[in-house]
Amino acid sequence: MDEMQNPSDHAGELEPNLGIELQDDVEGDTLREECGVFGIFGHPEAAAITALGLHALQHRGQEAAGIVSFDGSRFHSERRLGLVGDTFSRREVIERLPGGMSVGHVRYSTTGGTILRNVQPLFAELSAGGFAVGHNGNLTNGLTLRRELVKGGAMMQSTTDTEVILHLVAQSKRNRFIDRFIEALRAIEGAYALVALTNKKLIGARDPLGIRPLVLGDLDGRPILTSETCALDMIGARYVRDIEPGEIIVFDEDGAHSHKPFPPKPPRPCIFEYIYFSRPDSIVGGRSVYDVRKAFGAELARESHPDVDVVVPVPDSGVPAAVGYSQYSGVPFELGIIRNHYVGRTFIQPTQSVRELGVRMKHSANRAAIEGKRIILIDDSLVRGTTSKKIVRMMRDAGAREVHFRLASPPILYPDYYGIDLPDRGGLLAATHSLEEMRDIIGADSLAFLSIDGMYRAMGYASRDPANPKFSDHCFTGAYPTNLTDQNQVEPQPRQLSLLAEAS
Repeated sequence: MDEMQNPSDHAGELEPNLGIELQDDVEGDTLREECGVFGIFGHPEAAAITALGLHALQHRGQEAAGIVSFDGSRFHSERRLGLVGDTFSRREVIERLPGGMSVGHVRYSTTGGTILRNVQPLFAELSAGGFAVGHNGNLTNGLTLRRELVKGGAMMQSTTDTEVILHLVAQSKRNRFIDRFIEALRAIEGAYALVALTNKKLIGARDPLGIRPLVLGDLDGRPILTSETCALDMIGARYVRDIEPGEIIVFDEDGAHSHKPFPPKPPRPCIFEYIYFSRPDSIVGGRSVYDVRKAFGAELARESHPDVDVVVPVPDSGVPAAVGYSQYSGVPFELGIIRNHYVGRTFIQPTQSVRELGVRMKHSANRAAIEGKRIILIDDSLVRGTTSKKIVRMMRDAGAREVHFRLASPPILYPDYYGIDLPDRGGLLAATHSLEEMRDIIGADSLAFLSIDGMYRAMGYASRDPANPKFSDHCFTGAYPTNLTDQNQVEPQPRQLSLLAEAS
């Protein structure tokens, strides 16, 4: 292997001293996915292309972004807290990332994880050379593996489960790098879509069930790996295909090499990619996300339709479902809520009175569209109910005569362990309250959710087959598709709990 040098990593320059607590009550009822990945091989402007791709994936993570590139002799790294545009729109930053191949990552961390050492792609010097990796997903045996690695002498530099993968590769005794990588993946459980970089290769990998998405694109003959097709559209690249569940694909000077080291299993992609996470202009698993969300709305109208005057979406994620609801029911669609797109995701809210007004920073009532009318609000999902309650009150304050609430997904009853930031069951409104209790809490005249079978009908199936569900729908059903090794152990100590919260 070529001799490698440490990357020129400028990550440490801007690590802030966060001396004030940032409240996020504005989005207290919002699902969050943890990250998006991007990689390109053989392009003279690899880092700039990667930055553009990460811009398209910004919805998948808004707290941190990073890029690692390789210029033929050394690796270069830039990792920063904040949005992609905060750092990677500056020419001087891109100029510090030379080379013809790079990988990038946008991250949303769960509670307590917004620290610079967790920003990906992670990089390490191994005996075979430099290795960078970015991870979308969550390992359900990451804590177990971490304890074993630390007991064996490993020194962890972050609190992410992604670092476990680095150490597993480093400790492998296999001769070829790809065999070391495969051996590491055989040891992990859970959901992952990975992009990785060595001094000679760009590597992509997807978990055996395909829980997390990963697609292959082509830009003038140069291969691209990324979480969603919208990133390909951003840079004018051509979609080639989805990386298959359990597939590892390697690009080097000799072309593409596909490895399938795992026994085939029926795929179980995450249903929330369609409900919420993916951008509506993306194609996921061969389906238009926008069309699927419209179909969710149409099924919702078919199942539950009160006598109302207008259909009002909760922006932005509720818009396609509201369009489908309106088209199926024949009730006019109105933008009864206007979203302010210039408000950041996090806002300093020093007092309770200001926190109570926080929702109005992002959402304002369009009184002309709703005053004196019976309205039906359409949203994608309901987690804690905090924002839903405020929006219902906002509609009444603006003069709505009746406010009905419909959710274009089933009730969320179970936590997620595969990369979605969801509270435990005690924090999920639907897991702890009846439908009538939830209706009373949010203050609506009526409340209903899309049924599980209705969700499957929108996806093109007659109903959900319990013996062979086509998607990872565990948040609704409790049918987790993998082992939950960490979660099934004796209750973790506080430090272990914090690591769970900070995983990838």
